[in-house]
Amino acid sequence: MHLGLSHSARMEHRLVQSPQMIQAMQILQLSSMDLQERIAQELTENPFLEIEEPSGARSDQEASPEAPTGDERSSAGEEAFESMIETLERYERDFGDGRSRVPTRDGVDRKFEAMQNTPAHYHGIGDVVTEYIALSDLEGTHRALAEYIAYSLDDRGYLIDSPKEVAEECGIDGVTEEDVEEVLQILRHATHPALGAHDLQECLLLQVDAGALGEAETPLVRTLITEHIEDIVANRLPRIARATGHTLEEVKHAIESIRALDPVPGREYGEHQAETIHPDVVVEEEDGEFKVRLTREGVPDLRISSTYRRILKETAKGDAVRQWIQKRLETARWFIDALQQRESTLLRVAKAIFDRQKGFLERGIKGLTPLRMQEVADATGVHISTVSRAVAGKSVQTPHGILPLRSFFSGGTEKASGGMASQASIKQRIRELIEAEDPKAPLSDDRLAELLRERDGISIARRTVTKYRKSLDIPSSGQRRQF
Repeated sequence: MHLGLSHSARMEHRLVQSPQMIQAMQILQLSSMDLQERIAQELTENPFLEIEEPSGARSDQEASPEAPTGDERSSAGEEAFESMIETLERYERDFGDGRSRVPTRDGVDRKFEAMQNTPAHYHGIGDVVTEYIALSDLEGTHRALAEYIAYSLDDRGYLIDSPKEVAEECGIDGVTEEDVEEVLQILRHATHPALGAHDLQECLLLQVDAGALGEAETPLVRTLITEHIEDIVANRLPRIARATGHTLEEVKHAIESIRALDPVPGREYGEHQAETIHPDVVVEEEDGEFKVRLTREGVPDLRISSTYRRILKETAKGDAVRQWIQKRLETARWFIDALQQRESTLLRVAKAIFDRQKGFLERGIKGLTPLRMQEVADATGVHISTVSRAVAGKSVQTPHGILPLRSFFSGGTEKASGGMASQASIKQRIRELIEAEDPKAPLSDDRLAELLRERDGISIARRTVTKYRKSLDIPSSGQRRQF
């Protein structure tokens, strides 16, 4: 069981055999802003694509699709035909030559490379890791657990909970501490060797264990990490030298090696946030009902150029030019189909989400209910990886603000009165309790757990309160106390 990041022969074969599928997945995961860039790129590179004109704006040329043929074709028509062929050949030279690629037998090499080289933009580490999971061999319980872990990581790439706590709180039947350790190892092998570390010490040690350093320096580095982190921070190097029996130069060299390790394994995934958020989906109330629609501003409708369709009609069936044109028309059709499939899938997924999150639309965060991706996948008849791609990097404009579409997926806790309270609603309640506390006698995490149980019928452990409080960037009661 492993992630296929270094494409296996089986995966490579599958990609070559299914370029349409790969293109559809690439298009589905793009946000509206990224989609506009991709469409502009395709319009530039593919002469067979053009923007659909509004009704009534058809040109005279389009109004008469049947061009003269045979003896009726004038010399001017012949010249126009040759000009079109030259244009196609120029496109082939401009966007075909000078690229490092391996042509495929179905003639979609340029398009296929463009799909592979299209950069994916994400809004958080959970989205990135979920994409790895979607392409992995993980199945069943392990796949669900991997997804839970992905969205439990903080922005640094750390996992605050221990494997035992993850097993207890993930809500997946039959998961053991060993399962959590196994899935973490798989994710680390695929992404970063310290992904999901519990703290800085474990983060550094995981990288040492993965062979980040030479054998000679590893023992001293491990000793410094496990026993002298505070001394390093305080720059007490002579004290470290005396305690370890090493020279000052050896200690300094070991510290330099530690500094070369990555203390933030999630850095490369979570730091590329969009400065301006453009929602991909809008949910608004109309006549007492909530309607879900896609934002299509800046996203034009595309069609196959009628000019090149006419060329195809005019060329002989066995002509090499006809075959050349037909192959390139096919890639244009695939792109249009992928756009239509993206729109259909994203709308279905969004509708399924908000059919189940009406409480949020009516009451805000307090009304958010627990929701799993698998539930939406079942409702829409698609695979869970398709749901993951559909929501990755997308945002939605709601009556309560613009939010990441994936934020509507979370686990929950059963309430004493029945029903479930989502993680987001519990966090909101913790925030409200802290905001209302006496600053001279702030509420401890134990007391917060008691109040949640007494006032809201929500029974969660103190350590869970601590985890939620930290995720909200709220200091401990001792740090909040005012004198």
